[in-house]
This record gives sequence, C-alpha cells and structure tokens, in this order.
Amino acid sequence: MATGYHAAEVKEGDTVVVMGDGAVGLCGVIAAKMLGANRIIAMSRHKDRQELALTFGATDIVEERGDEAVKRVLDLTNQAGADAILECVGTEQSVDTATQIARPGAVIGRVGIPQNPDMNTNNLFWKNIGLRGGIASVTTFDKSVLLDAVLTHKINPGLVFTKSFVLDDIQKAYEAMDKRDAIKSLVIVD
Repeated sequence: MATGYHAAEVKEGDTVVVMGDGAVGLCGVIAAKMLGANRIIAMSRHKDRQELALTFGATDIVEERGDEAVKRVLDLTNQAGADAILECVGTEQSVDTATQIARPGAVIGRVGIPQNPDMNTNNLFWKNIGLRGGIASVTTFDKSVLLDAVLTHKINPGLVFTKSFVLDDIQKAYEAMDKRDAIKSLVIVD
C-alpha cells in the first residue's frame, strides 16, 4: 500500500496513470485518490481488476499496450500527458510507455521489479521527467496516515486479497498469484 502512496509524488488535481493491475498497482490507485488526483487512469487488461480499480477510484481504464496505450492516454489527456505515473510492472516496454505518456516535468514512480537492468534515460532528460524508484521508502508519517485511513474505513486495500490459504499451502498461494487466479493471496497462520 505504501509503495504507491510515496513513489510518484502525486499532488492535488494531478492526472495520474497507474501501470499494472496487481496489488501494488491497485493500491497505487487508492493512494492517488487519497492524495487528491483529479484523474486516475488505470492500465489493465483483466476485467476483475479493472472493476476493482474503478472501485478504488480510477476514472478511466486503458487496456492497450505499447504505441496504442500511448495514443490512448494522450487522447484522454488532450495530448498533455500525465503529471505522475506509477509504473508497477517493471518491463522495458512499461518504462518506455511511462516516459512517453509523461508530460514535461512529470514524475515517474518506478516500483515494478525491474526485469531488465538497463534503462535508457535520455527521454527523461529531454522532457525533464523525475524518476523515483525502489521498494517502499515509507516515513513514519506515511504509515500513520495510511493506517488511520484503513482503521477509519476511508480505504479498504484488503480487497486485493482475493484468495486465502493456510500456512501449509503457501506454495499454492504463490501459484495462485503466478497464474493470476489471485491478485494477492492471504496466508492465514493459525
């Protein structure tokens, strides 16, 4: 949950694109909504995850990938691009798409586990795009804000747990996520 909240520096009124519909991406939609984004474009190809993204606050869904995704996002933003992008996939294509849909001066929060160690940063330079990345760098303040939002029922990130397993079935829990049968597996320790 905290990864998306912290990574892309979303501000009130921003147009945000969340790339990836796993637990991190879906929680990124929640975070963008909490931080006051005006428009939240979720990139997803899976109907169940699209519905959850809309429940969490997404205003638009983009199913396309590559050049078609770039065209669709730019059309949705009147060619301006996004103020903040949460890149929660980690592939070379997703990073390339993120740089193409970012408006000049945007911030990309790259929180998807990198699949390729090399990255061309030239596009970032010429468009003055900021890049943040890595695992959640969460402050005590962030934790407090997020925990309070959960405890007061302002947000329900628990909806990303779509299957439950006992600890003895932990392998099945991972397999369910790997096969995309579960967004996130909840492991119950008794």
